[in-house]
Amino acid sequence: MVDIDAFTTIARAEYARLPEEFRSLTGDIVLMVAEEASPEVLRTMRIHNPLHLLGLFEGVGLAHAEATVATGQAPNYIWLYRRPILAYAADGENTVEEIIRHVLIHEIGHHFGLSDDDMYAIDDADD
Repeated sequence: MVDIDAFTTIARAEYARLPEEFRSLTGDIVLMVAEEASPEVLRTMRIHNPLHLLGLFEGVGLAHAEATVATGQAPNYIWLYRRPILAYAADGENTVEEIIRHVLIHEIGHHFGLSDDDMYAIDDADD
């Protein structure tokens, strides 16, 4: 089993493997790892099973940033949830690394307001 420290190391390595032109645009996004989403997040998103949420973008996406006041704005976060990702990997179709990469791209994509097609293209890109 991948403990939380090893999981965090994998997550940072997968982030570093993302295409440079994509990664350089993320600015001050903070990568966070937790066992699973908080009860408050699950309740807000109306998710009853914590294993159904692999990651979450939390903050103001660039697509909406112009509509917000910049002073005092907290950084944007990408949350990766270890238990759900490990459970998803247990089916054997994808490695933990592949799932983390996919979740990172998907959540960063929300930050940029990218389409699903854009995110799939980045996910498929070799760096």
